[in-house]
Amino acid sequence: MAAEPEGAAGAEGAEDRKPRSDEARSAFTPPAGTTPGVPPEDAPTSEFALPAGTESAAAEREGSSFATPSTYRAAQSPPAHLPGHGLPLGRIKDSPWQDRMRTMLRMPVDVRPVAEPAQKPSEAGPPVGRVLDLTLRIGELLLAGGESAEDVEAAMFAVSRSYGLDRCEPTVTFTMLSITHQPSLVDDPVSANRTVRRRGTDYTRLAAVFRLVDDISAPEIDISLEEAYRRLAEIRRNRHPYPTWVLTAAAGLLAGAASTLVGGGVLVFFAAVLGAVLGDRLAWYCAGRGLPEFYQFVVAAMPPAAIGVAIKLAEIDVRSSAVITGGLFALLPGRALVAAVQDGLTGFYITASARLLEVMYLFIGIIIGVLVVLYIGLQMGAAPNPDDVLQIPSRPLLQIAASMVLVFTFAILLQQERSTVWIVTLNGGVAWVTFGALRAADLPPVPSTAIAAGLVGLFGQLFSRYRYASALPYVTAAIGPLLPGSATYYGLLSIAENRLDAGMASLINAAAIALAIAIGVNLGSETSRLFMRMPGATSAAKRRAAKRTRGF
Repeated sequence: MAAEPEGAAGAEGAEDRKPRSDEARSAFTPPAGTTPGVPPEDAPTSEFALPAGTESAAAEREGSSFATPSTYRAAQSPPAHLPGHGLPLGRIKDSPWQDRMRTMLRMPVDVRPVAEPAQKPSEAGPPVGRVLDLTLRIGELLLAGGESAEDVEAAMFAVSRSYGLDRCEPTVTFTMLSITHQPSLVDDPVSANRTVRRRGTDYTRLAAVFRLVDDISAPEIDISLEEAYRRLAEIRRNRHPYPTWVLTAAAGLLAGAASTLVGGGVLVFFAAVLGAVLGDRLAWYCAGRGLPEFYQFVVAAMPPAAIGVAIKLAEIDVRSSAVITGGLFALLPGRALVAAVQDGLTGFYITASARLLEVMYLFIGIIIGVLVVLYIGLQMGAAPNPDDVLQIPSRPLLQIAASMVLVFTFAILLQQERSTVWIVTLNGGVAWVTFGALRAADLPPVPSTAIAAGLVGLFGQLFSRYRYASALPYVTAAIGPLLPGSATYYGLLSIAENRLDAGMASLINAAAIALAIAIGVNLGSETSRLFMRMPGATSAAKRRAAKRTRGF
C-alpha cells in the first residue's frame, strides 16, 4: 500500500488544529528576515526563558479547554451526588415543608437537592409565568399579614418547587417581593415582582394561606394551578371573622383589663374601656378619610389620656394613671416589633430596619397624642402622681384573670380563628404567671420579661408545628400583658413635667423591655426548632445559618 505523502499528512494535521486568531496573525508575525522560533543574536533574553534543547509542555499536545486537567484524580474527587455538607438527597423529604424550605434556602444553588414535584406537571412542562404569579400572590398575602421575611421566602420556595420550578430564588423586602427562575445555565432567567401596597392584620386569612401552601407542597394531594388560584381567590374574598363592633368592644375590654393589671379598680376599668372605644372610633374615622396611620395613632391615644386627666381634675380618689396606661396597652405595636426583631436576627436586615422604623413612627405618634393631652392637663392644674405608676399593688388572682382577658381580646383584634383564641389565651396566662413569679423573686424586669417571652415563643412554635401552621397566631397576642405600658406612661409624664432625664430613662427602659420581648420570643422559637423534631424529620432538616462575621 502506497505511503501517504508527508506534505498531505501535514496539511491534514493543520486542518485539525485550532485556527489562529487575527491578533496572532498580525501582532505576533515574525519580522522580515528572521526565522520563526530562532531569536536574533542581539535580541534581549529573559531569565525565565527555557534553556536550549528543552521543549514547552504546551508543544507536546494541544487539547481542549474542557479536557480533564492533568492533576485530576478520580479517587480524590468529591461525591457527585451529595450536597455541599455531605447529606444524602432523600433524607429531608419527610420533614415539614417549613423546615425543608428553610434548609434548602440556606444552601447554595448548585448543591440543593433536586425536589420531586408535588403536583403533576403537564407534558409541555410547567407554565413558568403562571407559577411565578401564583407564588408572588401567596407571598403577598403572607407579607401583608405580618409574617416574617424568612417564612415568606420559604412559602414562595415551596410553591415554586412543588410545580416543577427548581432553580428559583425568591427575595422579600418590606414592601417588595420578587422571584427569579433560570431554567438552565444557558437559558435566560425569568423574573417577576409584586409590591405590597396595603398591609392588614387578619390571622384567619394567614392560617388559610398556610393551609394552601401545605396542601400544594404535599405529594399525596394533587392541586392543579387552576384549583390553587380558585382557593387563593376565595381566601382574598372572605370577610373578616369578626364585625367592626366586636373589634371596637375588644379594644375597650383590652384597655380595661390592662388598667386592672396595673392596679385599677372598677371605675378605672370602665373609664379605660370608654377611652379606648372613643380612640378606636376616632382612628376608624381618620382611616376612612385617608389619613396616614401615624395620625390615626395620634388621635387614638388622646381619648384615654383625656379621660385620665378629667378624673384627676375632678379629684376622684382613683388611680387615674391606670386609665392612660390601659389605653397605651391597646396601642403599643407589639406585633410589628416582634416581626422586626425576628427579621433582624434571621439576617433580613433591610426588612428589619424598615419595620423598626415603622415601629418608631407609630410609637412617636402615641407619644405625641398623650403628651399633648398631658401638657394641657398640667396647664389646667391636673398634677398626676408619679408614684401611682411605680407602685402597682400585688393582686395575683385578679391580675392573672386580667392578663388572660387582655390576651383574649388582643387575639380578637388580630382576627384570629376561634380555635386558636383559647390556646393563645392559655399561653399568655402562663407567660404572665412566669413573669410574676420571677418578679416576686426580685429578678429585674428586663430578664424576667425575656424569660416569659421565651416561653411564649417556645409554646407558640410547638403549637404551630403540631398544626402545621404559622406561629404568629399562637405568639403575638400572648405577649400583650408583657408590653411596657407603665414604663412608657411614666416616661411621658416625666417629659410633660419637664423632667427630661427621668423621662428619657423610663422610655429607654420601655424600649429595653420591648426588645427583651422580641428577642425572647425569637429565642424560644429557635429553641423549639433546634431540639424538637416532627415525626419523620431527621437531622438534615436543620437549617444552616450564616457564620459569624469576624471583623471584615
